[in-house]
Amino acid sequence: MQQLIEPHGGKLNELYLSAADAEDEKKKAHAYPSWDMTPRQICDAELILNGAFSPLDGFLGREDYDRVVAEMRLSNGLLWPVPVNLEVSESFAASISEGDSIALRDQEGVLVAVMDISDIWAPDKQQEARKVFGSDDEAHPAVHYLINIAGPVYLGGKLRGIEPPMHYDFRHLRDTPAELRARFSKLGWRRIVAFQTRNPMHRAHQELTFRAARQVEANLLIHPVVGMTKPGDVDHFTRVRCYEHLLNRYPEQTTSLSLLPLAMRMGGPREAVWHAIIRKNYGCSHFIVGRDHAGPGQDSKGQDFYGHYDAQEMVQQFADELQIEMVPFKMMVYVRDRAQYVAVDEIADGEEVLSVSGSELRRRLQEGIDIPDWFSYPDVIDELRRTHPPRHKQGFTLFFTGLSGSGKSTIANAVMVKLLEMGGRRVTLLDGDIVRKNLSSELGFSKEHRDLNILRIGYVASEITKNGGIAICAPIAPYTATRRRVQDMIKEVGGFVEVHVSTPLEVCETRDRKGLYAKARAGVIKEFTGISDPYEEPQNPDMRLDTTDISPDHAAHRVIIKLESLGYIR
Repeated sequence: MQQLIEPHGGKLNELYLSAADAEDEKKKAHAYPSWDMTPRQICDAELILNGAFSPLDGFLGREDYDRVVAEMRLSNGLLWPVPVNLEVSESFAASISEGDSIALRDQEGVLVAVMDISDIWAPDKQQEARKVFGSDDEAHPAVHYLINIAGPVYLGGKLRGIEPPMHYDFRHLRDTPAELRARFSKLGWRRIVAFQTRNPMHRAHQELTFRAARQVEANLLIHPVVGMTKPGDVDHFTRVRCYEHLLNRYPEQTTSLSLLPLAMRMGGPREAVWHAIIRKNYGCSHFIVGRDHAGPGQDSKGQDFYGHYDAQEMVQQFADELQIEMVPFKMMVYVRDRAQYVAVDEIADGEEVLSVSGSELRRRLQEGIDIPDWFSYPDVIDELRRTHPPRHKQGFTLFFTGLSGSGKSTIANAVMVKLLEMGGRRVTLLDGDIVRKNLSSELGFSKEHRDLNILRIGYVASEITKNGGIAICAPIAPYTATRRRVQDMIKEVGGFVEVHVSTPLEVCETRDRKGLYAKARAGVIKEFTGISDPYEEPQNPDMRLDTTDISPDHAAHRVIIKLESLGYIR
């Protein structure tokens, strides 16, 4: 373990043990309790160990956590805006004690680090959500993760690095802070402006970064996030290929590309301060903060979570402490008469402005519509089209949810037959009863087991979708949070269409061929959805079907029409 003194950032923690010490620690680690880290925890551990999260030397203990949540500061007073904790299950937490050491492993079981436990506690997650993200609305992806996915117990403690997490992709672009600082020094770069992005870059982004570099007389570092971003974002493999195409459009020896394995929280203003600290640690002197930096979009009432320039204001508030200079930018738009991009506040009265929003770009990709040359470069668009074909060529999941007896399985079967009749793609039905028999036969009907069953269905559906097939799912799926996890999983690889079969409970009971409702009413069956356990109705499904007065064939026909209107079939 060592601390390096480097320019543009003061002390840089590097927490990896020497080769000899790492080998010794590996032998000891066989006796330690092991925790297999989640993808987000692996990202966090990597950036703690390589110094990108300096001054952190491990996952936050309780005193640091409490002050970060309340005041954006560590217990020693240093600025740090986002909690970084190891969250675990209650059963694992019960098996360890403060003072113990645990082995942190990746998802293949490889030892990444040893953690010396200093604190174990159950946090107030609602308070964390309100303080850190400004809301407890689960439409915010980080709030959803915090409340519904993250483990209920936090561990704090210092890390000793054994070996970095393995990356097989773009290895020539994955630099640690020390490596990137060394590269800047070798190139003679003293002023470096970093550009953060989680999206493909187009002409507006290029113009913005050109302007930023000229304005502060600095070289440019394109530093995209390739860890975890917002569900539904373009995958990082596609994005990096797009960045490499765009890199050729910058003057030689002025611009560099490096990848950041960060798990974003989409935390708006606080996240912008976090990003600035990280870029300082990577050796940058300036950092671009644009409109709605790290914004997650809108809340469940259709309002933006953060103001468009809240992030710039917060970074400016801490300018003296950050030791990295912000380069603020407003949205860039294309002015037809000038045939160039300008900042939105530089537009003269009467000038015609052209723009393509992110949703409009996705629509054009999905429908195979031309994308104008003024918006992006042909090779970037070609790269996006390769991995984001029109919807009728994509795999997708049709996810029915509803009460037992609502008719969802019957409709799902009818839709499957109609799609097979049309031909062109393979169709797989993942009915609730069939999955229970073949994939989840060992599971009971507790909430934990029902959630696990739905997540298994979602995983299989995502694999079918990823490979261009059609997955039709028809479980009860009573819980909103679990359905959202399935949706997020599938939207990363293709289309997702949710159908709420909204047949009323009293109608479902009259169709009770198996006598399940009667047994539930009598208390023979415990935790039965709709009787002794809740069914949380979808708030915004793609369509609703009440089968009280329509035949299965009519209902299936309506689903087919909906799929045609969304562009998934022709």
